[in-house]
Amino acid sequence: MYEIPTNLEEEILRLKREQNAVILAHYYQDAEIQDIADFVGDSLDLSRKAASTDADAIVFCGVKFMAEVAKILSPSKKVLIPDLKAGCSLEDSCQPIPFAEFRKKHPKAIVVTYINCSADIKALSDIIVTSTNAKKIIEQIPLTQEIIFAPDQHLGRYLMKETGRKMILWNGSCIVHEQFSEKELVKLVVNYPTAKVIAHPECPEALLAHAHHIGSTSSLLQFAGENQGGEFIVLTEPHIIHQMQRLNPTGKFYDCPFVDRAGCTLCNTCPYMELNTLEKLYLVMKYGDKSGCGGELVMEESLRIKAEAPLRKMLSMS
Repeated sequence: MYEIPTNLEEEILRLKREQNAVILAHYYQDAEIQDIADFVGDSLDLSRKAASTDADAIVFCGVKFMAEVAKILSPSKKVLIPDLKAGCSLEDSCQPIPFAEFRKKHPKAIVVTYINCSADIKALSDIIVTSTNAKKIIEQIPLTQEIIFAPDQHLGRYLMKETGRKMILWNGSCIVHEQFSEKELVKLVVNYPTAKVIAHPECPEALLAHAHHIGSTSSLLQFAGENQGGEFIVLTEPHIIHQMQRLNPTGKFYDCPFVDRAGCTLCNTCPYMELNTLEKLYLVMKYGDKSGCGGELVMEESLRIKAEAPLRKMLSMS
């Protein structure tokens, strides 16, 4: 519908200056988007950095719940998403009505919710956590207090093991981390015996059992940077390897595939993250809601206020 300029990167940077915008890119975005962004990181870190700038607009190259967090923390700023269809399997697995009913079944429980969820779920929660601070926050909750943990069951089980706390788990998961093939992982371990397996705790327990280091995206990056020249088998979305190679130029990184129903071995990228492209980034900055793909993230103020409370609680505890 619209013509894409040949000098695409230059036009994006020009629009950024004109609109006093800041471009954010999650670690799971394509390398070309990461390279043009002002900040690259995880969802909360990016939103906090954007809030600290004097930008009038935030262009969030990630998925919808991440843009929502940016809007919650920066209500006066315009938040744009290159593709409004960029959702999240974890968010899809935890919908507001069934979750509200689930919470009613455990009226005495405090609800600790992973940040990978919608604003509606955040509004139904008591404390939001990230994979970085979840252990620290859970350990601050009295031992007698019943806890619901949502939406990621695998992260929940990992935290139960780490903290020794029994929690009521919502049955959600991330398609990327859940569909890694253990069989393919074992092949990689055999083929690269000196490689360290580094894994995100959203992976199922059977995969985490093979890991030398388990941690959030920032923790995995730090581990890769601290072990210069090493070999790594990476159990998280493989686009993060772009940043790992920057931190460790002489290191070797291997992403673990998955096997589909037809028996084909495929790269385990996030289909939602891949909806964002450099062309869509340009289009949403140039045409906004008329871009045909992305647009402005709009949130009712009443919902924003309810969703902000558990986020602020997290920040005070971490």
